[in-house]
Amino acid sequence: MDNTTDPSTSDGGAMPVISTIRAKSLIRRELEKSSVIQSRMPNIKVFSGTSHPDLAQRIVDRLGIDLGRVVTKKFSNLETCVEIGESVRGEDVYIVQSGSGEINDNLMELLIMINACKIASALRVTAVIPCFPYARQDKKDKTGGENQKVKTLKYNEWKFRSRAPISAKLVANMLSVAGADHIITMDLHASQIQGFFDIPVDNLYAEPAVLKWIKENIPEWRNSIIVSPDAGGAKRVTSIADRLNVEFALIHKERKKANEVSSMVLVGDVKDRIAILVDDMADTCGTICHAAEKLMEAGATKVYAILTHGIFSGPAISRINNACFEAVVVTNTIPQDGHMRDCPKIQMIDVSMMFAEAVRRTHNGESVSYLFSNVPY
Repeated sequence: MDNTTDPSTSDGGAMPVISTIRAKSLIRRELEKSSVIQSRMPNIKVFSGTSHPDLAQRIVDRLGIDLGRVVTKKFSNLETCVEIGESVRGEDVYIVQSGSGEINDNLMELLIMINACKIASALRVTAVIPCFPYARQDKKDKTGGENQKVKTLKYNEWKFRSRAPISAKLVANMLSVAGADHIITMDLHASQIQGFFDIPVDNLYAEPAVLKWIKENIPEWRNSIIVSPDAGGAKRVTSIADRLNVEFALIHKERKKANEVSSMVLVGDVKDRIAILVDDMADTCGTICHAAEKLMEAGATKVYAILTHGIFSGPAISRINNACFEAVVVTNTIPQDGHMRDCPKIQMIDVSMMFAEAVRRTHNGESVSYLFSNVPY
């Protein structure tokens, strides 16, 4: 006779057996719940630098793991000191640090964190750099020589463009020498920067998130036209325009010196349409504000600006406040809380889920190309 199936037996042994089985089952379930995250993502550690802790927290929340413990401080002589607060031996390490704010300090902090993890026997170290620093210094200017010179404002000296540095290549070398095994970034200013590295680089695109935002937040998007504020972004806007099945336009600009546009020419018809300016980054915002004025003069009904990296330095916020934008939309590859407080026109697209999915797929050895055309939900 099976006592465990009949609690009414007179030997009194069935109830304790059933209770013990149920108790063990409950304990097993609780242990499985507490360890389900570790079983899903074993041997992974995600650390955050000081440049963008909010994005790093969003990434680990999406992954269902805890942020790694790290202490960053400066000595009295302003040297950066980083202490990794937990073991990384044999772990797959991801360090989230964006090229924003105090860029040089944050870059140095990232290099030190990579090296600290590498010499602590981490299996692999991946630098997650949402906004790649020095990406605009990716080549020497085509014009140069003794007759092409730009006078600096601070010193009464002449600076020749032909002797400009290729700082993006220098940053690539520094990351590799520090010990990085892999780079994850988003919307590089020039895709060719990937070729500066001898290690794998995953360059994610904000385009899927931008398309999603346009369809959800601009009711008349079918009567829109996608506009590039310069020739370099033509490929980006044609791709978005093709996927929305709308037309595109181009603004040709000429610069006499950095951060200052001398003239603009609109190529395309924007009359009685919603113009959507799309670019990879905005710094002082002189270009997009002049472009918005040009579009309104050409007959556009509304002007939106959608940017991947909203740097917004110098007079950028005041320019946007005074410009004719319906909204200026940026991703959170750079912290935007302060900018959004100062300028109600600025709206944010959260791309943490794209980075989290890239981390998950990289860790599990899966393809990342799905993210080039889809937003993970």
